[in-house]
Amino acid sequence: MLWYQRFQDGPEYEARQKQPFAPSNLSLKDIHAVVPKSLFKKNTLISLLYIVRHLGLSISFYILAIRIDSWLWFLRENGYGALPRLVTWTVMWGSYWFWQSISLTGIWCLGHEAGHDALSPYPIVNALLGLVLHTSVLVPYYAWRITHRTHHKSTNNLERDETYIPPTRADFKLPDGKIAVKMDYKDVLEETPGFTLFKLVMRQFLGYQIYLMNNRKGNPKYPKGTSHYKPSSALFKPEDRQAIIISNISIGTMLFLLSIWIYNAGFSAVWKYYFVPWLFANNWIVMITYLQHSDPTIPYYRREEWTFARGALATVDRPFFGWIGRFFLHNLAHDHVAHHFFSTVPFYNLPAVTEAIKPVLGTQYNYDTTNIFYALWRSFRNCTFVEAEGDIVFFKNQRGEVMRAVQ
Repeated sequence: MLWYQRFQDGPEYEARQKQPFAPSNLSLKDIHAVVPKSLFKKNTLISLLYIVRHLGLSISFYILAIRIDSWLWFLRENGYGALPRLVTWTVMWGSYWFWQSISLTGIWCLGHEAGHDALSPYPIVNALLGLVLHTSVLVPYYAWRITHRTHHKSTNNLERDETYIPPTRADFKLPDGKIAVKMDYKDVLEETPGFTLFKLVMRQFLGYQIYLMNNRKGNPKYPKGTSHYKPSSALFKPEDRQAIIISNISIGTMLFLLSIWIYNAGFSAVWKYYFVPWLFANNWIVMITYLQHSDPTIPYYRREEWTFARGALATVDRPFFGWIGRFFLHNLAHDHVAHHFFSTVPFYNLPAVTEAIKPVLGTQYNYDTTNIFYALWRSFRNCTFVEAEGDIVFFKNQRGEVMRAVQ
């Protein structure tokens, strides 16, 4: 692939864009029938080995990182100039921040599997693993698990889904599409590329935590003040109260441990070793989850047309960072369609499930090799709003243009 081809639409995206959309009538029974029952079996030992391997690599990255400053001191003492030292500093710390951020994202992915009871056949094992894994990356496990399961039950349902609910024409106070002209869209929606980039960066690095704290980009049906940390929040049922409190205590404990670390090692050390890769991990989490369902060629449904199968198909598999995504992110991006149909299947079996269901799904299977950074920019620029009418809708861009038509 030539370098410039990495920043253009993938062939799968182009083909999907040209193909008029017809909602699927596939039955869950037909899809279940082609998946071997052995792939549903969960093995606690295998899951624990994956977790130990993953945590071992994360610890190894940290052990290497604590030697970076001594390596830089060695270069200075041996007469290396400022520029070589700056380049070395950038390469070494940049490498650590990248790999550790990927590793922290992988820890979140393993916690995500626990949230689906996919690591072990024993619920208590899943609960303990998920609580530890998610708390270590400052995610309230039980609160997230509850809303995430709701997302799976109502994927791309405009009334009931939990995250990335598109705004409508009315939300932007745009005139009716029959009378709107280009200037109407330009006045309300057009932004400079610089401002768009600023908004994108802010959402990528801080958006996930803001969503957890105050439901930013969550379903607008919830009242102001909705939070994953509030046991009485409308996100939860009364019987969830104790679990939310346990999540909050766990997060408080993690923050206390980080405070002790800061007290003993200094804020700059904890910033370098934990918080910088943690911020980048939040970026990868937002990128993965946003691109799974927010795409100009992927439909949203209103109540009359939505079914579980159609919602599960409103998902895009992406080879996120190639082998890195396979190894460190545990197939979360590569096999997300299969995961939405069979959320309790262990992650190490998902590639086989994907291959089993692809012949049945046919052209309804969504895959996209577009470079993920270009795909993110494309979705952020083109997934602007949806119409308030219609049972099946697609995103329109900042010029009021739809990227795919309904057949």
